[in-house]
Amino acid sequence: MERAGSPDLYAADCPVRPIYDDITSRWATLVLTTLMTRPHRFSQLAARIGGISEKMLAQTLRALTRDGLVNRTVVPTVPIQVTYELTALGTDLTPHLAALVTWVSRHTSTIQAAQAGYDADIPIPPAVANRR
Repeated sequence: MERAGSPDLYAADCPVRPIYDDITSRWATLVLTTLMTRPHRFSQLAARIGGISEKMLAQTLRALTRDGLVNRTVVPTVPIQVTYELTALGTDLTPHLAALVTWVSRHTSTIQAAQAGYDADIPIPPAVANRR
């Protein structure tokens, strides 16, 4: 339910929409829930989150830092150490994301069964069938 004067997330020009996009991307969800446990360095995040490229991790961290959810701390050592941790705002958000991750994990087999049933009902296009 929308409160008077609050942004309408469903409107195409809503100023909240880019923030929503940042938070709900698959990589942001994984980064934020990883940072729930403790601060991490870039390489630790990359190692923990399988399949993410360094470029995508850097972009995701930059967006989350810009949105005020992640704090980036640079320690001027040789080599320079950069640590990422949740801000108070990020800490407030992550239990909700963790609940989503838990829900997906709990229902994975049911969702996969639904996907298999759906895929089985889709006819194979003639061009693809002829290649088999």
